[in-house]
Amino acid sequence: MSSVEDKLAKSLTAESIELIPYLPYLLQDLWELGSSPKDILSMISKQIQVSDKTKVLDLACGKGAVSINLAKALGCNVKGIDIITEFIDFANKKAREFGVENLCEFNVGDINESVKVEKNYDIVIFGAVGNVLGDQEETILKLKSTVKDGGYIFIDDAYGKEDSNPQFLTREQWLMIFQNTGVKLLEEKLVDDDELVSINNEQMACIEKRVNELKKTHPEKESLFDSYLQSQQAECAELEDEISGVTMLLQVV
Repeated sequence: MSSVEDKLAKSLTAESIELIPYLPYLLQDLWELGSSPKDILSMISKQIQVSDKTKVLDLACGKGAVSINLAKALGCNVKGIDIITEFIDFANKKAREFGVENLCEFNVGDINESVKVEKNYDIVIFGAVGNVLGDQEETILKLKSTVKDGGYIFIDDAYGKEDSNPQFLTREQWLMIFQNTGVKLLEEKLVDDDELVSINNEQMACIEKRVNELKKTHPEKESLFDSYLQSQQAECAELEDEISGVTMLLQVV
């Protein structure tokens, strides 16, 4: 389980698995933890025919923001999977609140295992950052295995600049991977710079508030919480200065 926890921690910019039990508290004010529901909905409406028969798989679904908004707007069936129990509990609560509990199924699980058994979806969505499913090529191949021929894949990631962190591929490198893995890029939505700064500022204010609360109740772990806050601030700076956040819609060819 430790490798799963390591990947989970890295995907949420936590430097230590010791922080994992505190993540639900730290992120309690944030519903949208991965992809933007608005962007996903916009791209689907332009590119994909959706009906009440459409099946969507939302991997690393967080608190279910994307799943629930898709079910509400499109009437499709969505299955969300995330490893954090508190996130899944929250997603089920929100599904009932939005009146889509009959369209949404949320399960606690390791998405590395889920990609081995979940098959024949029309759309798969993956909004986690990092190597949760492996490198970029491995990730696409695993996602591809969950959808039908001609199915669709959403990936939320980033384009690196030529001289930026090599962890992030340039757009040209992504295109080569798409070619190698048998998918084509249908549409991409780059994050608007001003919108990104606004979102980052709002989210960081919420996280900093919860960090300060935890430091008071768990003073022996002050350095752990400070480290998390610093990693979040570093990620925001990187997104604003060094890379371009992007949501990519791919189709299996």
